[in-house]
Amino acid sequence: MDHHQLFSLCSFSYIFKIKKHLFVSLFLISLLIFSSVVVDVLPFLRIGLLSSSSQTITKECDYSKGRWVRRTSSDNGLLYGEECRFLDSGFRCHKHGRKDSGYLDWRWQPHGCDLPRFNASDFLERSRNGRIVFVGDSIGRNQWESLMCMLSQAIPNKSEIYEVNGNPITKHKGFLSMRFPRQNLTVEYHRTPFLVVIGRPPDKSPKDVKTTVRVDEFNWQSKRWVGSDVLVFNSGHWWNEDKTVLTGCYFEEGRKVNKTMGVMEAFEKSLKTWKSWVLEKLDPDKSYVFFRSYSPVHYRNGTWNTGGLCDADIEPETDKRKMEPDPSHNEYVYKVIEEMRYRHSKLKFLNITYLTEFRKDGHISRYREQGTSVDVPQDCSHWCLPGVPDTWNEILYAQLLSMNYRTK
Repeated sequence: MDHHQLFSLCSFSYIFKIKKHLFVSLFLISLLIFSSVVVDVLPFLRIGLLSSSSQTITKECDYSKGRWVRRTSSDNGLLYGEECRFLDSGFRCHKHGRKDSGYLDWRWQPHGCDLPRFNASDFLERSRNGRIVFVGDSIGRNQWESLMCMLSQAIPNKSEIYEVNGNPITKHKGFLSMRFPRQNLTVEYHRTPFLVVIGRPPDKSPKDVKTTVRVDEFNWQSKRWVGSDVLVFNSGHWWNEDKTVLTGCYFEEGRKVNKTMGVMEAFEKSLKTWKSWVLEKLDPDKSYVFFRSYSPVHYRNGTWNTGGLCDADIEPETDKRKMEPDPSHNEYVYKVIEEMRYRHSKLKFLNITYLTEFRKDGHISRYREQGTSVDVPQDCSHWCLPGVPDTWNEILYAQLLSMNYRTK
């Protein structure tokens, strides 16, 4: 073999090796790109944006931080209408004269993730043979009625859904339980603004003590809540001086009235009582427990009893400097929940305060039900429905999905 032939063979071998390495490199790069695409797409498959199958979420997301954005044609529309028969008359703002509807044109967009689409059929199926229970004040009722309307959209014949005791939807009832017979599911509301017992003061109490809040005694209705699959608690709007000490309602502990106990100290003690009840009475393998954060009020130019208003607001707040700081109630709730996590893994803080603080436009304001006196203050605490509480329930559903919720 001469020199030229040897050189040709060596060159061919060298070029072949280069092409081989180049091919392997390109293959590995393609494999990496494909893997990245699969990883990026899988979360969308899981939350149902690319698939209509049952949803699950494997990645934790902080839904409490984000921004309100206008709905577009590609977004889902309203989840229900004001004609929903499970709405208390007092929450139907258009019926009572509200003309604008821009407050319905917004959806919550969390930072760094998306809220999964609310799937009423999936939620009902996951809750089969179960109980979903709301416990708290009238803002909790706002949320309960919202969820009732959201879930009922999956039921073709809505007249099948009924109140187990035959009671009509009215805000004057302290306990309502709506049954979805096809799923053997009840969705309940229990009105207990303080969560603990409120009643007569002990004998020989000072004359100015009309009633007491027993911070160390959990509400007597609580025996009804044992065995529930989902519990959503809230409290806070009654924990202020206007609704306690200024009306002659003081705090009681160990069967003794303590007139020096402040409202927030009493609130903290009541949360410890709630904590003890949850850890003692609820099965951590069965019950999914939420404590919803404080729902902001938006009285302007006064308070609820000094002429405060909110009827001029028709869009969410855009100036964060005008937003109120996080209320101290939330700090106490968050603290006690953190203390409980190691013993109850299915426990979450349903934090809706920040996103709700923007929504000064969503309150009932002056659009009260017929027959209300013109002298009655505006309502800048409760919410028009459909409205802001629908987003709270979308987050509730998302958090349940993140825990692979299903009744047992």
